[in-house]
Amino acid sequence: MRRRHGPLLTALCLGAAFPLLWYAAWQGSRGNDLDMYQSQLLELRQRLLYAEKENKKRSHELSSALDEIKHVVAKRMNSTTNHTVSLVMGIPTVKREKQHYLINTLHSLLYELSEEQKNDCVIIIFVAEVNAEYVNSVAESVKTSFPREIQSGVLEVISPPASYYPDLSNLKKTFGDSEDRVRWRTKQNLDYSFLMLYAQPKGTFYLQLEDDIIAKPDYIQSIENFAAEQSQEWMILEFSQLGFIGKLFKSEDLPLIVEFFLMFYKDKPIDWLIDHLLWVKVCNPEKDAIHCEKEKAKLRIRAKPSLFQHVGIYSSLAGKIQNLKDKDFGKNVLHKTHNNPPAKVDTSLRTYQQYTLEKVYTGKDCFWASAPVAGDYISFTFLNPLKIEKYFFRSGNMEHPGDKLFNTTVEVLPADEMLRKELVDNGSKFNYPATKDGYLKIGAFENGIAEGSINQSIGKIQAIRLSVNSDSPVWAILSEVFIKTSEN
Repeated sequence: MRRRHGPLLTALCLGAAFPLLWYAAWQGSRGNDLDMYQSQLLELRQRLLYAEKENKKRSHELSSALDEIKHVVAKRMNSTTNHTVSLVMGIPTVKREKQHYLINTLHSLLYELSEEQKNDCVIIIFVAEVNAEYVNSVAESVKTSFPREIQSGVLEVISPPASYYPDLSNLKKTFGDSEDRVRWRTKQNLDYSFLMLYAQPKGTFYLQLEDDIIAKPDYIQSIENFAAEQSQEWMILEFSQLGFIGKLFKSEDLPLIVEFFLMFYKDKPIDWLIDHLLWVKVCNPEKDAIHCEKEKAKLRIRAKPSLFQHVGIYSSLAGKIQNLKDKDFGKNVLHKTHNNPPAKVDTSLRTYQQYTLEKVYTGKDCFWASAPVAGDYISFTFLNPLKIEKYFFRSGNMEHPGDKLFNTTVEVLPADEMLRKELVDNGSKFNYPATKDGYLKIGAFENGIAEGSINQSIGKIQAIRLSVNSDSPVWAILSEVFIKTSEN
């Protein structure tokens, strides 16, 4: 047996020696190529070292960013009550060169929200600037426009510490974007990340919005209904087809999402990163793109019609004009129809175009007029005196939420002439102030709305009047009138 192994071993040795001899000959004839390969190996080693260095740098940046956010969140949480709500809405806003949309956006989001809904949601305005003067001006503007909502905690205004943002001056240009656009989208990714982590402990769901949108009046109820209908696990529910508007997340998923954003915040825009995150979670590299899209669609579910519409023209990126519109949003109903009792309507306000007072009273359109001044009025005189139980007036609408009636009182004229004479001579006996012409001041507009019940001891009512007590800086829209009588 041993003698059989001898020739085999010799053959193996010879076979091993031959390539070495061949290699030596090849080396002698092509020594220059060896130098080239050695150079390439050296270059590859340098690249690996650079990649390792970049990974360490990126890891450090990620840790720093997360630590900064967690520090701010912890500090904020310690100073507030630990109360969670169902829905947290995040709105990043930055200084724009031209038009600002934030206040109108907030008017739209708060429009028609019930007290119950307000108690179960929080809207966080993230002023993504480090200029203290500008941040304070935005906060003061929101506080002035929505004092009750700020006081109750429905609205919060926050901003990042200056140390949050890394150096954004030497970013690599990609996808044909200019240096300014790369810087803008990179900072935007950091803004979303900060806002998401800050919002995460505050509620069950997180809704990403922008500062230049309008919303459907019933958007919160629609979101709750759609989320409740889902029978499978989801990661994103979309209530707008545009960019990063109207995207709903489970708050428990936000830390994972933010970590992914912060790993690649310099590389791609936010909506692309979201798509890549879904790819990583569910796509099989061994299967085709069609299968991948089907799997992603199980995690990213689109609701129709859209609940949010983009209205801004001037982008937060300087010089950029964007006329983005969501075709699935449809047209907002800008008035509400009620079956009001027959009446003659009259106003001292100058009506704008076809938006007459008759149209809002009969439910055909809204009433729109130029800026009211002290002494202006809107009146509804009933063809027959009526027993009125309740009244409801809404000013402003979804497209022009700021066009409200300010410092305006609701007054009723008793049908009893003897009672009116007594009011003029002796004042009111109903705990309502009386006017010189016999009206009783029974209510006033607050945040654009006037509603209430009428003391039945007043008897039948001949007319209702809305009296403006001071000059207004804005035009006025009356979008809803409801007079509830015992008959209707």
